[in-house]
Amino acid sequence: MGLPALEFSDCCLDSPHFRETLKSHEAELDKTNKFIKELIKDGKSLISALKNLSSAKRKFADSLNEFKFQCIGDAETDDEMCIARSLQEFATVLRNLEDERSRMIENASEVLITPLEKFRKEQIGAAREAKKKYDKETEKYCGILEKHLNLSSKKKESQLQEADSQVDLVRQHFYEVSLEYVFKVQEVQERKMFEFVEPLLAFLQGLFTFYHHGYELAKDFGDFKTQLTISIQNTRNRFEGTRSEVESLMKKMKENPLEHKTISPYTMEGYLYVQEKRHFGTSWVKHYCTYQRDSKQITMVPFDQKSGGKGGEDESITLKSCTRRKTDSIEKRFCFDVEAVDRPGVITMQALSEEDRRLWMEAMDGREPVYNSNKDSQNEGTAQLDSIGFSIIRKCIHAVETRGINEQGLYRIVGVNSRVQKLLSVLMDPKAASETETDICAEWEIKTVTSALKTYLRMLPGPLMMYQFQRSFIKAAKLENQETRVSEIHSLVHRLPEKNRQMLQLLMNHLAKYIIHKQTFESPWPAGGAM
Repeated sequence: MGLPALEFSDCCLDSPHFRETLKSHEAELDKTNKFIKELIKDGKSLISALKNLSSAKRKFADSLNEFKFQCIGDAETDDEMCIARSLQEFATVLRNLEDERSRMIENASEVLITPLEKFRKEQIGAAREAKKKYDKETEKYCGILEKHLNLSSKKKESQLQEADSQVDLVRQHFYEVSLEYVFKVQEVQERKMFEFVEPLLAFLQGLFTFYHHGYELAKDFGDFKTQLTISIQNTRNRFEGTRSEVESLMKKMKENPLEHKTISPYTMEGYLYVQEKRHFGTSWVKHYCTYQRDSKQITMVPFDQKSGGKGGEDESITLKSCTRRKTDSIEKRFCFDVEAVDRPGVITMQALSEEDRRLWMEAMDGREPVYNSNKDSQNEGTAQLDSIGFSIIRKCIHAVETRGINEQGLYRIVGVNSRVQKLLSVLMDPKAASETETDICAEWEIKTVTSALKTYLRMLPGPLMMYQFQRSFIKAAKLENQETRVSEIHSLVHRLPEKNRQMLQLLMNHLAKYIIHKQTFESPWPAGGAM
């Protein structure tokens, strides 16, 4: 079984699995580095110690025979198998020369020692320097992130925005350093396939000339040498041919990391801070969390990137509900609450950013908190897709279509908040909703009516097109074939609950009438758009 492949796309998630894979590659490079140092030492001993040449060759041959190449991936090509087998072939040749006397090998140091030293210092050394930079950036990023997440939401908005921008820059730099480190590790792993073996081949070729029967041995070795030379050249050519493509891919991923994320078997995964109660207060523990929508399973793995190790046992729970945390209910930013079927109480989690929280809530079909828009004048009723809700929307649409269809910036210009809340309070009164009259009296400005309509839709427990279908709608909207796109969107709309679909149809009909009116009477569109 070879080394697991390192993927650029894993740098974005920086998951425990990615870290373990990276460790295996680092261990392989350390092993190779130690082996090269030992091989160089043995080579010098072979050159300088003629009297001990026989024993030195045996040790050198044994070292070659024991080392096994680890190739990336599960399957090896013919060239890789040939190169991997080459060390054992070299060992066989050296054993055949074990009892032969030899003289000082001229230019052996330049042929063997110098290239191996150069590879070890320039390639493996560069990989180690890249690791130091990667570890330093990991610690820096995690430190700044923790400091950022501990920033009070009560700070000024300008301070919060500046802090968000700083974290984005540090996150982007950490992601770039991660990509560069993965690129360097893979480059060294591939280079060793030819830069490591090639000096050994050259050394052996020179060694043959110093033996009485070297010519015969060289003839016997010729077939494999030819096959090995071809395999090395093939490997080199493939490396040179793909290196530019891989480097180009790395640059593209630096520019647009989200477009190249690996397709995950989970609906959502990433790091979250979980609030845990202690004897003397609470603490926030970093977890790598995965969520599967079909089974509603949340798996939480306590993991700290700085230490590179797990901080406890994994925990799996079954999701019952997910709700965004009200801003004024906690000092921490980006928080949301989760209830589990198999665990009592509420679990408060903190995402890494506002966008990250939105993605988690979409994956978990999260709900927005219910706010009482006007506690002094509004009853305890909330926005729902019920008869009252449909009555409110129909009244607002009727008022817009009869009195405000010609107004500029119809849904762009907002009304005074106090007036909007007062109108909503009137409309949400069950007595007013039960009346058959569809008119909203002219004392209410159209901008107040449109703002009330938008506010009521925001107050609903969830969006009309529902969180669980959001990614599907976006994917369908990006389809190039119009017939396929319309068919897919049509199918998704009919998967919505009946009331959601009825309300959506009501709104779409209204907007369609508005657009047709604009195109008929006011084409071209006003500067800036009417909406």
